[in-house]
Amino acid sequence: MTTRSSRGSRAVLAGILGMLAAFASLSIDMYLPGLPTIARELHTDIAAAQQTLTVFFLGMALGQVLYGPISDRLGRRPPLLFGCALYALACVGCALAPSIRSLVAMRFAQALGACAGIVIGRSIIRDLFDQRESARMYSFLMLMMGVAPITAPYIGGQILVTFGWRPIFLALSGFGLACLAAVLFGLPETAPPERRTHAGLGDALRAYGGLLADGRFMGYTAASALAIGAMFAYIAGSPFVFIELNGVRPDRYGLLFGANAVGLILASQFNRWLLRYYTSDRILRVALAIMAGGGLLLAAATVTGFGGFHAMLALLFFCIASNGLVQPNALALAMAPHGRQAGSASALLGATQSALAAALGALVGLLHNGTALPMVVTIATCGTAAFLVVQRLGLPPLHHDDPR
Repeated sequence: MTTRSSRGSRAVLAGILGMLAAFASLSIDMYLPGLPTIARELHTDIAAAQQTLTVFFLGMALGQVLYGPISDRLGRRPPLLFGCALYALACVGCALAPSIRSLVAMRFAQALGACAGIVIGRSIIRDLFDQRESARMYSFLMLMMGVAPITAPYIGGQILVTFGWRPIFLALSGFGLACLAAVLFGLPETAPPERRTHAGLGDALRAYGGLLADGRFMGYTAASALAIGAMFAYIAGSPFVFIELNGVRPDRYGLLFGANAVGLILASQFNRWLLRYYTSDRILRVALAIMAGGGLLLAAATVTGFGGFHAMLALLFFCIASNGLVQPNALALAMAPHGRQAGSASALLGATQSALAAALGALVGLLHNGTALPMVVTIATCGTAAFLVVQRLGLPPLHHDDPR
């Protein structure tokens, strides 16, 4: 294969995986500007409307636990095709939901479809690349994924202002169908029969047990999940903090949200350059120090009122952008020793992220007190905890890649 064709194939692979990984961002970010409107039109309050966000994370957690062992046994393509089809149908169900209860149920089904692309996408990268190249590939994917949080809230806001909130989910259904076609016609199978497991339910549970007992895997997984939790506390709380507390128009909310996504993208691409000179572990430690420090300053500024809304925006930028350095390296370090259980490892990692995000999203809603404190204190706590977890791990082994 020529160098040019190899690069072209890698770009096509990254493009498809980027689409699949964007399921979660689009499903969350695109409808965020409509949360206050959804609450009004479905005759409920903002806390109940935020349940549509919490239940999405719960569905993501459950679905990933199921898809991981299935993809290790059946290959990557069959569960991906099923997930894309389920997602497209569930989006139509969301658009037609007559009540908040039915919307919550359809959001759960939507998450069960969306998580297939996320958990299996990570497995495909581990099928094909070693630790350093995996970290670079995850960084490239974050570039692709970063388009979603930049454009989705703005597009969602424009659809909301022009047509209402229901057509947002019809647009998401169209994206699901596009992903279905991309997988069907453009994504090869990366887990051939000779490398698949033939485990039953008991073996799958034992595989999860082994991963749970692996201190390094769980440490990097916890750090990644806590950092993601900080970001989703921001996602859950920012519509109220920006729109209700600080008077940001729904169609302008997307611009502020997108600015933080730009920071995330820039950090992830800077990470690709840093990996030429530094290890993933060293980059991860510095990035978590930035996240923890930014979160603590954010909490202090909110309590004291120092700098007002502009200071909040600036500190949120550093907290969110640091995830562009945290996630690629934490994922690569967690996944590297588990090539033959890539699906299960990816599933447990993603399920932990989603479960924590669900808990934190619910917590932000439950602690809702008419101020920004529930959001910012959660961000500060998650960033600090992630930093402390990695500090306790010590340095990783120099060579810990299993054969693929």
